[in-house]
Amino acid sequence: MSNTTAPVICLDGPSGVGKGTICLAVAKRLGWHILDSGSLYRITALQLSRQFTDVEVTSIEESQVADIASNLNVIYNEENFELVILLDGENVTQLIRNEEIGDKASKIAAIPAVREALLARQRAFLQPPGLIADGRDMGTVVFPDAELKIYLTASPEERAQRRYKQLKDKEIDVNLADLVKELRERDERDMNRLAAPLKPAADAIIIDTTKLNIEQVTEEVMRWVKQRISQC
Repeated sequence: MSNTTAPVICLDGPSGVGKGTICLAVAKRLGWHILDSGSLYRITALQLSRQFTDVEVTSIEESQVADIASNLNVIYNEENFELVILLDGENVTQLIRNEEIGDKASKIAAIPAVREALLARQRAFLQPPGLIADGRDMGTVVFPDAELKIYLTASPEERAQRRYKQLKDKEIDVNLADLVKELRERDERDMNRLAAPLKPAADAIIIDTTKLNIEQVTEEVMRWVKQRISQC
């Protein structure tokens, strides 16, 4: 359960909806800590890829995957308005963002033993003055008593278009139709997994970002922050 000495805001939603960007923007406004929970699964996927080269996730013992997740040494920093993720001191921010790692992370997230291994680690990020946590089950599982829960959504086509632009800006070759297909498949897998399926918390505020820009979404989230959290 969440730490009563510090408030927590949960930002949940599917892949590519902009949770990380909004999380960082709100955290900077409030001066709070950040938890990019999805990155923990991506980092686990990266470590898994390094230890088990060219091996399918489904072929690896779940206990081995959980052991890797339990021993991640992760630090989140903010530099020039961007989130920087350090793994054992190595900057892995870009390494974990490719589509292959994302696909593996989605499969790893369906393993109950891995989710259990990361649960206590995620809750430990809640420290004063407060935490902005983004992910897929922050409001339903990790922080069920959070002061504010927001679920961001957008159409698969819009999310794929945003991701396409991000990758093209980094001069990464990518096919838009393939991105749409991958996002739909990931959504299906995430929503139907047995362990913490992707869904809004019963008391979450749902914001459709399909036709909104970053500034508009941030302002809408801040409006709810001011309504729900007294010290803000």
